[in-house]
Formats: sequence, C-alpha cells, structure tokens
Amino acid sequence: MKVVLFCGGLGMRLREYSENIPKPMVMIGYRPILWKIMKYYAHYGHKDFILCLGYKGDMIKDYFLNYNEYVSNDFVFSEGGKDLHLLNSDIDDWKITFVDTGMTSNIGQRLKAVQPYLEGEDVFLANYSDGLTDLPLDKMIDHFYAKNKIASFLAYQSTQTFHVVKLYDDDSVDSIRPIANSGLWINCGCFILRKEIFNYMEEGDELVEKPFQRLIAEHQLTAYRYNGFWVAMDTFKDKQLLDDMHAKGNTPWDVWRKPNTKLVSSKANAPFKL
Repeated sequence: MKVVLFCGGLGMRLREYSENIPKPMVMIGYRPILWKIMKYYAHYGHKDFILCLGYKGDMIKDYFLNYNEYVSNDFVFSEGGKDLHLLNSDIDDWKITFVDTGMTSNIGQRLKAVQPYLEGEDVFLANYSDGLTDLPLDKMIDHFYAKNKIASFLAYQSTQTFHVVKLYDDDSVDSIRPIANSGLWINCGCFILRKEIFNYMEEGDELVEKPFQRLIAEHQLTAYRYNGFWVAMDTFKDKQLLDDMHAKGNTPWDVWRKPNTKLVSSKANAPFKL
C-alpha cells in the first residue's frame, strides 16, 4: 500500500524547533521523527511514500536528496576513508513522491492534492507524521478488512495527567477523574482509507470533520483500539520525553529492531462491498 504522510503543518505548539525546521524534521536521536515513521511503515512492507509538503518543505526535500546512509547503518571503513562499504541500508528500496500541497492547507486539502498520485490504489495508509507507536500494523490492517468499511483510524486511551470534568448546568461539579480512567478514546492520526474516501470530501473539507461525519452517518467509519505505546510529539515536553526515552535505549517505536514483528496482512486483497 502507498503511505500518505502529512508533512506541511506549521507545528505551532513546538515553536522551539519548528521556527527553524518543519515539525517532521525535528530530531529524535540521530534521525528526524519523519524518518522513524517511514521506517516503521517500511518494516511492515509499505515503502511507497507520498509526502504532503508545505511549511519549509524544501528542508525535507534536501534531507533526502543529501541522505547519508552511514549515520544509521553499519559500514566498513578502510584506506583512510577512501573506501566505505555499507553493510546494510535504510532507504534503497523506498520510493518517495514529494508534493507541494500548500502552506496553509488543512489535512483534507492536502489529501485531495495528492489524489492523482493514488491512482490505482484501492486502499492506502495515511499519517499525521507526529506520533510514534509500536502498533502491530498488520493487525490493524486485518481488522480494517474484516470490518469492510471505507475508513479506519487508530484509537488510543490517553495516559496524560489531565482530568476530565463533568458539570451541571449551574456549573457545580458532577465528577472529576483522570482522563486515563474516563473511557475516552482519541484519534491518533494513523489512518487506513479506501479510494472511496474522496467521494465523501468536498472543497476545503478538513478530513476528520465533515468527511468523517458523512462516513459515520452511513456506518462506514471504524476504529482500531490500541492500548500499547503511542506518543504524539506536539509540545516541547513531548519532545523531551522522546529524547529521554531514546537516551535510555527505551525506544518501543523501533519495531524494525525487534524480532518477529514483521508480518504481512492475510487479507490484503479482500473485496470491498458497500
């Protein structure tokens, strides 16, 4: 499946970094978060990427045009550096399409802009490009085909320290409890979509608002619940958390380093019936 990655936002909640570089290029260790997300999808066999560029998209282009395989791969150094022999490679079998989708476009507009590059794809993947997870992607894909819907997204129960408050009309408090115990699920911005999604989109629509509401009305939207690891890099605090985890070697998102996690969906060619 092709993978659409939304890389064009301004990243205003991460201004400490995104004023100088686009949010997807913020580094976690020695590679940007965008690379880690692409590496995740590639691990599951999805290596044909469409990058929806916008804010500072030239920096994303430059990164891959000047990509240095030696940073994240083993190699043999000999003859004082005259001969460098890579022992493995990250991206030699990736295909990346770079598309300028506008500086101020919303997610729906960016998706519509790359529709021509999805010609022939009955099903494709999409991601907000700001979250890391150890989600078994093959299981989510199998779930999607089993449900036989037009769209699916990753649903996660937040572990943040916020409290959910329920109020009466007179502003007195009915209840207050940690969000983790509230039963609420959030949209993680990790999607599986059929080509029919474009039939539910109108000019200027943001993907999750009106198009998803139209899908809900026709019972064509499903979600995959997951309670494993997922963190979105929205704020400086989130960036620090991921940096600390990386420094300690606690990187559950590095699924490509773990044995027995690369599986192929058994229902990749399942027919779709409305």
